[in-house]
Amino acid sequence: MKLRIPHDAWVVVCDGRKALFLRNEGNEAVPNLKVERTSEAPENPTAAQQGTDKPGRSQNVVGPTSAVDQTDWHARAEAEFAAITARAIETLDRSENGGLVLVAPPRTLAVLREHIARTFRASIIAEVDKDLTKHPVHEITRLLTAA
Repeated sequence: MKLRIPHDAWVVVCDGRKALFLRNEGNEAVPNLKVERTSEAPENPTAAQQGTDKPGRSQNVVGPTSAVDQTDWHARAEAEFAAITARAIETLDRSENGGLVLVAPPRTLAVLREHIARTFRASIIAEVDKDLTKHPVHEITRLLTAA
């Protein structure tokens, strides 16, 4: 993918557990992403530690009772962290108006889209559906701008 990241553009790389807020101090031809801040989700215990009750039951009017799916506590925690990240994105300094690049796995990207204010969406340059949070910054830069 050949992505051109303008000078002073924000690149937010996140998943359900970690978010990196990077700013391009270089230019479109030679980007130089620098970490401005990071955030991490609080510890997320195992599902067994979070909810040990049996799945719920629903009584049908006709026929036997039905089981109700268990709550996926990890998915809920990841979606909540993505919503918090979306609110943090809205507080970024846009005075330079370089734009915004969102990099996240598809599920997280969907939650970000849902929670970012409509007025801020106009500054989104690109959305990349990849999980790059475990990569070093120079590798993120290479993966985003490689031909």
